[in-house]
Amino acid sequence: MRIRFLTLLLLLFLSVTGIQAAEGNQSVDAAPAPNPAQRMQLSSLTQRLSDLEKESGDGNIWTKIYSSYRTYQELKKRQDWLVGEIFRLKKKKKLSEEEAKRLEAYQQERQTNVGKLQLLSEFQEDPFKKLLEPPKIEEPPTIGNPFGIISAISYLKKLQGDQQAYEESFQTLQSTIRQLQEERKVLNEMLHFQPASRELRERLLQIDKEIEVLRPTYEIFKTTRDVYNKKIDEIRLKLNEEIKREIEKAATIGGIILFLFILFLIFKHLVRRYLSDKESFYTINKVSNFLFITVTVLTLLFAYIENVNYMVTILGFASAGIAIAMKDWFMSLMGWFVIVLGGSIHVGDRIKVVRNGTEYVGDVVDISLLKMTIQEDITLTTYMHNRRAGRIIFVPNNYVFTDMIANYSHAGLKTVWDGIDFNITFDSDASRAAQIAKEVAKKYSKGYTDITRKQLNKLRSSYHLKNTNVEPRVFSFIEEYGVRVSVWYLTNAFATLTLRSTISSEILERIKAEPAIALAYPTQSMYLARPIPSPAKREEKIEEDEQKRGEA
Repeated sequence: MRIRFLTLLLLLFLSVTGIQAAEGNQSVDAAPAPNPAQRMQLSSLTQRLSDLEKESGDGNIWTKIYSSYRTYQELKKRQDWLVGEIFRLKKKKKLSEEEAKRLEAYQQERQTNVGKLQLLSEFQEDPFKKLLEPPKIEEPPTIGNPFGIISAISYLKKLQGDQQAYEESFQTLQSTIRQLQEERKVLNEMLHFQPASRELRERLLQIDKEIEVLRPTYEIFKTTRDVYNKKIDEIRLKLNEEIKREIEKAATIGGIILFLFILFLIFKHLVRRYLSDKESFYTINKVSNFLFITVTVLTLLFAYIENVNYMVTILGFASAGIAIAMKDWFMSLMGWFVIVLGGSIHVGDRIKVVRNGTEYVGDVVDISLLKMTIQEDITLTTYMHNRRAGRIIFVPNNYVFTDMIANYSHAGLKTVWDGIDFNITFDSDASRAAQIAKEVAKKYSKGYTDITRKQLNKLRSSYHLKNTNVEPRVFSFIEEYGVRVSVWYLTNAFATLTLRSTISSEILERIKAEPAIALAYPTQSMYLARPIPSPAKREEKIEEDEQKRGEA
């Protein structure tokens, strides 16, 4: 718009001066017609002014805001004039037709200007206030852990972006004032060739007013910018120091944890190399893992929690809440300490757990913080009660406080007492039956007997053992249908059924070969036509039968 105006102004000037020179009617106060050299210089100044206006007008926020501000002032001035004219015309008693039309036009224009003024109301006073206000500086983040470094770096990048945008706005204002000053200089040079040009003088007056408005704004902006930059520099310096300190702290803690981890690996390697007992290695490995994790967590807590007393208070309340709301979980954790530190149960032990009248027998395959994991095996319990085996059973650690847990292989003992019962008739040779049972049991359990004797001798230093008899034992009891013979022997805790089957088969074969021994079971005898035989007559009949078999 400005370029077209200046171009038309220059053409109009050249045409008017040419006509005046041709007609010879040049006025006395007009300037003499420029010569060709002056015309070239004037054309160059016009082009220069056009370039400056183009640079200051393309996307220049300051020029646009000032233009809106100037438009508002002109509309306000026009509105005040319209109000005065409308008031004057309405005050007349009688209006002419022309005055009535003029009054109507003024009223319509005033109504239109009201909407325009409302749209431009933000430019009424201090139009550059929003641009002068620096970006809001948020509260700097507190760097208390390595994750805070990321937040601090992000915060610094945001500050840098806000500072850069604010600096660009300041540079734009500075450049705008410089361009306006350059335009004023060009206009003054153009007035040297056209001192009577009204358009140039009006344009020069507008630029002076714009510079007059922008210069105080520039001074305020400069002061505000300096204060804002100082705050940014202070925050940046403080955060950089905190980031450096936190990096050094994290590196120190990382080095400590790395050192502990290396010691942990060396310890596990030495244990694996020099400890032959797999069960002991498993327990030591579990405890060392727990200790390493605990030490690492405590190191991190004490490193990144400033108020240790506050932490202890919180942990106290948290522990009380956990103990009430999560009693079973807490008791399982305490049970883990009892199991691991007490040494009553180890991985690899065979145990029996009784819960709600149901028995589970199996081998411990894992002991975690909350539960024991056992693998159910085929045992006498599964044979007589469950009729199921091979299941994986999870036993909460708190069962050590509330339920019965029997260990079949505690303190190195690998054997248990097992018993076989069988019934013989009242007239059978009970002594001979007991002797056979004891011989068979002693024959097959001799190896386990020797092992148990050695193990019990080792346990004398830890336990007060009174009964250390490890030889097979036989007991005879009078029952309802005969004499019950009960033989007890030591067997492998992990293979009771195998030896039980072997001994049972051998005893059965030996009993069958004895004519004076008959196995008893619930039976009834009825004597109708002949008297009940006495035990003496029966023995005589047995002797006669033996003599007949010998003669034969």
